Amino acid sequence: MAPLRFTSSSLHNFLRPVTRLTSSSNLQIKSTTQQPPLRNFTTSQTMASSTSFMDAVKGRRSHYQLNKEAPISDDKLEQLVNDTVLHTPSSFNNQSARLVVLLKGEHDKFWEMVKSVLKPQIPAEQFEGTAKKLDGFKAAYGTILFFEDPEPIQRLQKAFALYADKFPQWSEHTSAMHQYVLWAGLESEGFGANLQHYNPVVDQAAQNEWKIPQEWSLKAQLVFGGKVGQPGDKSFEPLEKRVFFHGK
Repeated sequence: MAPLRFTSSSLHNFLRPVTRLTSSSNLQIKSTTQQPPLRNFTTSQTMASSTSFMDAVKGRRSHYQLNKEAPISDDKLEQLVNDTVLHTPSSFNNQSARLVVLLKGEHDKFWEMVKSVLKPQIPAEQFEGTAKKLDGFKAAYGTILFFEDPEPIQRLQKAFALYADKFPQWSEHTSAMHQYVLWAGLESEGFGANLQHYNPVVDQAAQNEWKIPQEWSLKAQLVFGGKVGQPGDKSFEPLEKRVFFHGK
């Protein structure tokens, strides 16, 4: 099965603030994909868009009790993923993120695959708890696999040798931003989601099953579905220990 391909979206406004975060504008690699035209926003439109974005940021939580109900259509889900991939920044605009979306039966297949891969590696007396946890992920509607393609990264390492040792780290940043934007975006559409990391144990099996290039590196799995329960309480460290302003 080939990775899903995505079309343009009415969720442009939600993702618009993200496009302003692109880095190193003077050292961008030109994309071979034509980008959708950017709209001009008035001050009030920009503020409304920023407010919507921050509402999604504040609303994003880890939901582990999920079911197979979807609050939006698969077409709208494709649009959300498409906008995320088009407009989430990457270092030097290298666009190295690769996403594979698994829904319904394909999603179930993935989590059964994880279970079968882990079973020989976990003591029998401990596996029951692991299987129960994996069945909880399987109970959801879908999973997004986040990969990074090393080819654009290696190309940049050759082109900008001064930063060669940094590009793999920046690739991780790129993947993390895609994960976060989609997590918040799914939440804004009514889904619950949680982020998992069953790589590298499942990488080979998944790449074989869905004909994914072997050189791609799996970074994370975003599980999403209808919300069943409420997330746990969230605690916060004091901002005084985490944020520092100078010149205000």
